[in-house]
Amino acid sequence: MSKPNRFEKIVNIKNKKASFEFEFIDTYVTGVMLTGTEIKSIRESKVSLTEAFCIFMDGELYIRQMHISPYSMAASYNHVAVRDRKLLLKKKELEKLETKSAEKGLAIIPVRIFINDRGLAKMEIALARGKKIHDKRQDLKEKDAKRELQRMAFD
Repeated sequence: MSKPNRFEKIVNIKNKKASFEFEFIDTYVTGVMLTGTEIKSIRESKVSLTEAFCIFMDGELYIRQMHISPYSMAASYNHVAVRDRKLLLKKKELEKLETKSAEKGLAIIPVRIFINDRGLAKMEIALARGKKIHDKRQDLKEKDAKRELQRMAFD
């Protein structure tokens, strides 16, 4: 009998709050600069994106407040749980995002983090505009109506 591999499962961690709080305008898939223990923690799905956001520093895009739990098997060379991590995008995409994010009311937020088919950690980010209270109420009404239709279809 073989020992179960704790890295076997598919990693797809979503920021569920983001779609409720923001209206997505444009999405991008980026690479993330990580250390060895960080990628191992991500493969164990020990990541939180709820408070994370992206900012520009010196023409580079960084993610702040993304919490990656320390790797349990690491001895002394473990990573800091919350730190700024560089996001990897093409120069044209960076310039486009920087000009658009300078507009009033727009922000860059992480939507999900996943491991691609080559085994690399990727992050989906979105250029987003914050929703107003009435927009949130409208979304909840649509969601409830959709749920009711689903219930009626199964009865």
